Amino acid sequence: MSPAQNSALRKGIEFRSVDSQPEGLSVRVSALRAPALLLTFGILSVVQLWLFQTGIYDWLFPQRDYVFAPYTGEHSIAIRTYVISFYLSFSIYGSGSVAARIGFATDLILRFLAICAVLDLVNSAVLTAFGEPYPLTAVQIVAGLAGFGLFSLMLLQRGAMPLEKPVKTGTQQNLRMLLRFVATATLAGFLSAFIGSLDSSVVQEMRELTLLGGIGPGVFLFLPLLFLQLYIIGVIERAISAAKDFSAPVSVIVPAFNEAHIIAETIRHIDEAAQRYGEPVELIVLDNNSADDTAQIAAQAIADARSIDGRVIHVAKAGKAHALNRGVDEAKHDLILRIDADTQINADNIDLAVQNFHDPHIGVVGGMPMPPGGGLFDRARLVEVLLKHGYYAPALSAFWGLIGVPGMFALYRADALKEAGPFAIGMNGEDTDISFRISELGYHAIVDQRVRYVSEVPATVAHMREQRMRWFRSVYHVTARAKEALVSRTLSVRGKLVLPYMLLNSARRAMMVPILVFGVFQLLTDTGTDNVLVWQSIIAVLVGAPALVAVAAIIINREWLALLAMPEYLAFRAMRAWYTLESVLSIRIERASDLPPSLASETPK
Repeated sequence: MSPAQNSALRKGIEFRSVDSQPEGLSVRVSALRAPALLLTFGILSVVQLWLFQTGIYDWLFPQRDYVFAPYTGEHSIAIRTYVISFYLSFSIYGSGSVAARIGFATDLILRFLAICAVLDLVNSAVLTAFGEPYPLTAVQIVAGLAGFGLFSLMLLQRGAMPLEKPVKTGTQQNLRMLLRFVATATLAGFLSAFIGSLDSSVVQEMRELTLLGGIGPGVFLFLPLLFLQLYIIGVIERAISAAKDFSAPVSVIVPAFNEAHIIAETIRHIDEAAQRYGEPVELIVLDNNSADDTAQIAAQAIADARSIDGRVIHVAKAGKAHALNRGVDEAKHDLILRIDADTQINADNIDLAVQNFHDPHIGVVGGMPMPPGGGLFDRARLVEVLLKHGYYAPALSAFWGLIGVPGMFALYRADALKEAGPFAIGMNGEDTDISFRISELGYHAIVDQRVRYVSEVPATVAHMREQRMRWFRSVYHVTARAKEALVSRTLSVRGKLVLPYMLLNSARRAMMVPILVFGVFQLLTDTGTDNVLVWQSIIAVLVGAPALVAVAAIIINREWLALLAMPEYLAFRAMRAWYTLESVLSIRIERASDLPPSLASETPK
């Protein structure tokens, strides 16, 4: 099939299902709601910036932001004004009753101002004690991070979420992995500080380079150096623990809903992989109440196969988790491979993935979901895959911090899967939830970069919007369902370090487009601000460090042609930010009095 034919076929795919909009947990969001929010945000921002610029509040806010104490230096962006403007705008256009959204806004703003007041009181105490306050830039960065984190935590608390389920825990290596993380972070900090302190022309040019947002090479290099160390450790450990001569029978479960256009091809690839693998491979296709000929086509493809023992099972209750749970119940082997119906695996995928289970600590193994090519977003998606699955995932696995193994291809240890399960029903992110729970049992979740398979990429804007809103909501759904790991006193690298980071990053991405707009408005309205700093901050968000790390991931994975897709990837990042904003708008806000108690029920409210 030519790329043009492939693209045309993909555009006609029926992509919506009951999993697109989990009942009771999210609502449909008009495509006009986010632009309306942005317009309101712009008006609120301009009014506040103009009022500060008039100088009438200088007696109270000399920094022309909601800053209550004197500092040295100046900031590039009035971050507190920005955060409050976003909180107000989100509460106006969020989902839920008027009373619930008013309560949400009031709670958010009061808590944020209280955090800012504490920061300023500490600064005043430092000024009194030492005669020199903190730099304003440093405190504003802390205030901005607090604003991001507070938004996610309050959305987690006030939004309609899956009911909490207790997290089973087993023997962990948390202390060892935490020490590893601290050691690599310390080394990264030392190297960054050393490079930043060098008095050379190269370092000086880097310090002034707009691409780095004016933050200097020392600060900029910390995260790349940290993740580079972790990446190297993760890749080496995976290579050492795997055994080429290890194999075991595998059960493959494939949930399918209206996949008549692709299911035969998916089964053919599984059969080719089974033929190369050599061990018994059973295939269970779970027809999830399809309205097309998925079941009949799958049955014929299984009959034509040469190396698999397969069958089709009808699962009448709609929802992928229902199909997956039935598949787990039916599977008879000690390793269970979950494959999406639109995923075409390569002939060596089963062989390579199983090798990792020579290590008894391995609980789940994922791979690299490569785009098929020829579609509108495929080139940008390739860069995203290389960065997320080919670089960050191995780095996170180095300290057992990898939470989500995508369900497009996930090989589980059956005993661990059944103990951690069942797959969560009626929420987004059931694949991330189950791999997180397997890890909390004491198993290791990894991505094997050798396992590269072709996974469907949306070919239309509508499909991409549906997919990404579903994916980005899953951060909140997974965290809410596993809240115990986040708030309990039990040490968990994933619960205490990675889940909070995911929430913080989700809020940052949702608030990225507004901060770009805000930076432009401040540039136009605030004559007292250093315009160079503002422009540097704007460009740093648009391009900056993420682009350079993406280039590094492309080089590490030796996908050289992906470098040509960097402009598309940068535009794709902006689109992802827009969809993240829409995804949080789809979460229904509830009044504090309506929030359900913490329950262990499997069924969402």
